[in-house]
Amino acid sequence: MTTTKSTAKKTTTTAKSYDGFTKDERAAMKERARELKAASGKAEAEAVVLEKIAEIANPDERAIAERIHAIVKTSAPELEPKTWYGMPAYAKDGKIVCFFQPADKFKARYSTLGFNDPANLDDGDMWPTSFALTKLSPAVEKKVTALIKKAAS
Repeated sequence: MTTTKSTAKKTTTTAKSYDGFTKDERAAMKERARELKAASGKAEAEAVVLEKIAEIANPDERAIAERIHAIVKTSAPELEPKTWYGMPAYAKDGKIVCFFQPADKFKARYSTLGFNDPANLDDGDMWPTSFALTKLSPAVEKKVTALIKKAAS
Protein backbone atom coordinates (compact mmCIF):
# COMPACT_ATOMS: atom_id res chain seq x y z
CA MET A 1 0.00 0.00 0.00
CA THR A 2 1.45 3.31 -1.07
CA THR A 3 0.52 6.62 0.60
CA THR A 4 0.88 9.90 -1.14
CA LYS A 5 1.55 13.04 0.75
CA SER A 6 -0.14 16.04 -0.69
CA THR A 7 0.50 19.61 0.31
CA ALA A 8 -2.00 22.37 0.16
CA LYS A 9 -1.32 24.78 -2.58
CA LYS A 10 -1.20 28.40 -1.44
CA THR A 11 -2.92 30.87 -3.62
CA THR A 12 -2.33 34.52 -3.15
CA THR A 13 -4.70 37.16 -4.30
CA THR A 14 -3.73 40.74 -4.47
CA ALA A 15 -6.74 42.77 -3.55
CA LYS A 16 -6.46 46.46 -2.93
CA SER A 17 -6.85 47.02 0.79
CA TYR A 18 -8.93 49.84 2.18
CA ASP A 19 -8.04 51.14 5.61
CA GLY A 20 -11.04 53.47 5.87
CA PHE A 21 -9.17 56.77 5.64
CA THR A 22 -8.63 59.05 2.68
CA LYS A 23 -5.26 60.50 1.80
CA ASP A 24 -6.34 63.86 3.31
CA GLU A 25 -7.55 62.21 6.51
CA ARG A 26 -4.25 60.33 6.92
CA ALA A 27 -2.33 63.58 6.37
CA ALA A 28 -4.46 65.31 9.03
CA MET A 29 -3.77 62.50 11.50
CA LYS A 30 -0.03 62.72 10.84
CA GLU A 31 -0.19 66.47 11.39
CA ARG A 32 -2.06 65.92 14.66
CA ALA A 33 0.63 63.50 15.83
CA ARG A 34 3.27 66.17 15.13
CA GLU A 35 1.18 68.72 17.06
CA LEU A 36 1.01 66.45 20.09
CA LYS A 37 4.79 65.90 20.03
CA ALA A 38 5.59 69.60 19.81
CA ALA A 39 5.64 71.27 23.22
CA SER A 40 5.07 74.96 22.76
CA GLY A 41 4.22 77.98 24.84
CA LYS A 42 1.14 80.11 24.39
CA ALA A 43 2.85 82.71 22.18
CA GLU A 44 4.40 80.03 20.00
CA ALA A 45 1.05 78.20 19.73
CA GLU A 46 -0.66 81.39 18.57
CA ALA A 47 2.08 81.97 15.99
CA VAL A 48 1.49 78.46 14.62
CA VAL A 49 -2.27 79.14 14.41
CA LEU A 50 -1.60 82.38 12.54
CA GLU A 51 0.71 80.47 10.16
CA LYS A 52 -2.04 77.93 9.48
CA ILE A 53 -4.48 80.74 8.79
CA ALA A 54 -1.98 82.39 6.42
CA GLU A 55 -1.64 79.05 4.54
CA ILE A 56 -5.35 78.98 3.63
CA ALA A 57 -5.33 79.30 -0.15
CA ASN A 58 -8.75 80.87 -0.67
CA PRO A 59 -8.55 84.58 0.30
CA ASP A 60 -12.22 84.70 1.37
CA GLU A 61 -11.77 81.68 3.66
CA ARG A 62 -8.53 83.13 5.00
CA ALA A 63 -10.36 86.37 5.85
CA ILE A 64 -13.06 84.38 7.67
CA ALA A 65 -10.40 82.46 9.64
CA GLU A 66 -8.63 85.71 10.56
CA ARG A 67 -11.91 87.22 11.75
CA ILE A 68 -12.82 84.09 13.76
CA HIS A 69 -9.40 84.31 15.41
CA ALA A 70 -10.01 87.96 16.32
CA ILE A 71 -13.50 87.18 17.63
CA VAL A 72 -12.16 84.40 19.86
CA LYS A 73 -9.38 86.63 21.21
CA THR A 74 -11.78 89.43 22.16
CA SER A 75 -14.92 87.53 23.19
CA ALA A 76 -13.32 84.48 24.85
CA PRO A 77 -9.74 85.39 25.81
CA GLU A 78 -9.62 82.38 28.16
CA LEU A 79 -9.47 80.10 25.11
CA GLU A 80 -5.93 79.27 24.04
CA PRO A 81 -5.08 79.15 20.34
CA LYS A 82 -3.77 75.76 19.19
CA THR A 83 -3.74 73.75 16.02
CA TRP A 84 -5.86 70.63 15.83
CA TYR A 85 -5.36 68.24 12.92
CA GLY A 86 -3.67 71.16 11.17
CA MET A 87 -6.62 73.52 11.66
CA PRO A 88 -6.85 76.69 13.78
CA ALA A 89 -8.48 75.73 17.08
CA TYR A 90 -9.09 77.11 20.55
CA ALA A 91 -8.83 75.18 23.80
CA LYS A 92 -9.83 75.49 27.43
CA ASP A 93 -7.97 73.46 30.05
CA GLY A 94 -6.12 71.68 27.24
CA LYS A 95 -9.31 70.50 25.51
CA ILE A 96 -10.36 71.81 22.10
CA VAL A 97 -13.57 73.83 22.40
CA CYS A 98 -13.88 75.13 18.84
CA PHE A 99 -12.05 75.01 15.52
CA PHE A 100 -12.13 76.45 12.02
CA GLN A 101 -12.04 73.97 9.15
CA PRO A 102 -11.33 75.50 5.74
CA ALA A 103 -13.32 73.99 2.88
CA ASP A 104 -10.21 72.75 1.11
CA LYS A 105 -9.07 70.76 4.17
CA PHE A 106 -11.26 67.82 3.15
CA LYS A 107 -12.47 69.18 -0.20
CA ALA A 108 -15.79 70.33 1.26
CA ARG A 109 -18.17 72.84 -0.27
CA TYR A 110 -17.86 75.36 2.58
CA SER A 111 -15.77 76.26 5.62
CA THR A 112 -16.93 75.08 9.01
CA LEU A 113 -16.87 76.50 12.51
CA GLY A 114 -17.01 73.41 14.69
CA PHE A 115 -17.44 72.79 18.41
CA ASN A 116 -16.28 69.80 20.45
CA ASP A 117 -17.65 68.24 23.65
CA PRO A 118 -16.15 70.82 26.06
CA ALA A 119 -18.20 73.58 24.39
CA ASN A 120 -21.11 74.62 26.59
CA LEU A 121 -23.67 74.63 23.79
CA ASP A 122 -25.98 71.92 25.17
CA ASP A 123 -29.60 72.75 24.46
CA GLY A 124 -32.09 69.96 25.17
CA ASP A 125 -31.72 66.58 23.53
CA MET A 126 -30.21 67.84 20.26
CA TRP A 127 -28.09 70.81 19.17
CA PRO A 128 -25.73 71.66 16.31
CA THR A 129 -21.99 71.21 16.77
CA SER A 130 -20.81 72.71 13.49
CA PHE A 131 -21.84 75.59 11.30
CA ALA A 132 -21.18 76.19 7.61
CA LEU A 133 -19.59 79.57 6.90
CA THR A 134 -19.55 81.11 3.45
CA LYS A 135 -19.04 84.72 4.55
CA LEU A 136 -19.03 86.77 7.75
CA SER A 137 -21.67 89.45 7.50
CA PRO A 138 -22.29 91.60 10.60
CA ALA A 139 -25.29 89.42 11.48
CA VAL A 140 -23.24 86.22 11.16
CA GLU A 141 -20.39 87.75 13.21
CA LYS A 142 -22.89 88.53 15.96
CA LYS A 143 -24.09 84.89 15.98
CA VAL A 144 -20.51 83.55 15.91
CA THR A 145 -19.51 85.83 18.80
CA ALA A 146 -22.48 84.66 20.88
CA LEU A 147 -21.71 80.98 20.12
CA ILE A 148 -18.05 81.34 21.05
CA LYS A 149 -18.89 83.17 24.29
CA LYS A 150 -21.41 80.49 25.24
CA ALA A 151 -19.08 77.65 24.25
CA ALA A 152 -16.27 79.05 26.42
CA SER A 153 -18.46 79.74 29.47
